[in-house]
Amino acid sequence: MKKLPVVLAVVIILALMLAACQPAAAPAAAPAAAKKICQVTDVGGIDDKSFNALAWEGLERAKQDLGVEIKYLESQQQADYEVNMNAFVEEKCDLITPIGFLLADATAKVAEANPNSKFAIVDVDYLTQPNVRGNATKIDQATFLAGYLAAGMSKTGKVGTYVGILFPATQAFMDGYAMGVEYYNKVKGTNVEVLGWDLETQKGLEVGNFESLDDGRALGEQLLDEGADIILPVAGPVGLGTLAVLAERKTGLLVGVDQDWAVANPDKADYVLASALKKIDVFVYDSVKQVLDGTFKGGEAYVLTLENNGTGLGYGSKWESQVPAELKAEVEGLIPKIISGEIATIPAR
Repeated sequence: MKKLPVVLAVVIILALMLAACQPAAAPAAAPAAAKKICQVTDVGGIDDKSFNALAWEGLERAKQDLGVEIKYLESQQQADYEVNMNAFVEEKCDLITPIGFLLADATAKVAEANPNSKFAIVDVDYLTQPNVRGNATKIDQATFLAGYLAAGMSKTGKVGTYVGILFPATQAFMDGYAMGVEYYNKVKGTNVEVLGWDLETQKGLEVGNFESLDDGRALGEQLLDEGADIILPVAGPVGLGTLAVLAERKTGLLVGVDQDWAVANPDKADYVLASALKKIDVFVYDSVKQVLDGTFKGGEAYVLTLENNGTGLGYGSKWESQVPAELKAEVEGLIPKIISGEIATIPAR
């Protein structure tokens, strides 16, 4: 075997020495941890077929589309609201979403004590902390459409409504519904009556909670017995009691609120005429996006309207094809007039 030329041997040795002196390659950077988004429910629970469930849908979509980690804590009583939010602060959640006005005081307190935590509270638009983003919905626009529809579909000339707890956000449901019926009467020269809400006195049937199906049954039976054949419960899960009564009696129709009640209750979809939609999943999803892109801004409210498709009227799966085409066209024709302000959907105050 021939020996390598001296020059070549030296070159090889130097190359080996140089390679040995090179620093080891830096380990690949660990992927950034996914943002954690955390929901605190009210006492209705995550499967309330209302705000909690709808907000969770928004977070599930954010998980799928945006790759965030999501988690929730269910509140069993009002005392849990602050406890659950503080637990999520300790977990360093990147955004905490409290659901509903009942959590407003606890949110304000926890947000004040933890200015570096971010909150997006559903259905509350009056908190001004710079780390709290609020939400409001012009739900009266959607319930106005529902009231017009109900007046046009009623066979008894009486429609009904009731509320879980009366406060400005729920009052708007009732006002819009009654105003829609009133507008139908004006256009058609009819006298369809609204049971359960008085536009002049701003008083009506009030349950006092958002949980009791038994109360929903009782109010549903009362309104049916008084002649109402279409009922709008503004009471979250309480309305499920009314829907159960309609199915048992095989009479009457219900207008759902917040989400599509025909989809949420497929076994009773035949009794869901329509739903006044409060698309808070849109608000929740948008708030997550703000956190991810660094544009989160507290101290203001994101308002869902007919114009931005944050609210609207959805027909029940059975009734989509059974509502007369002429009536559906009339309802659709109201939308641009409501958006422009030509038609008022709440009483002048």
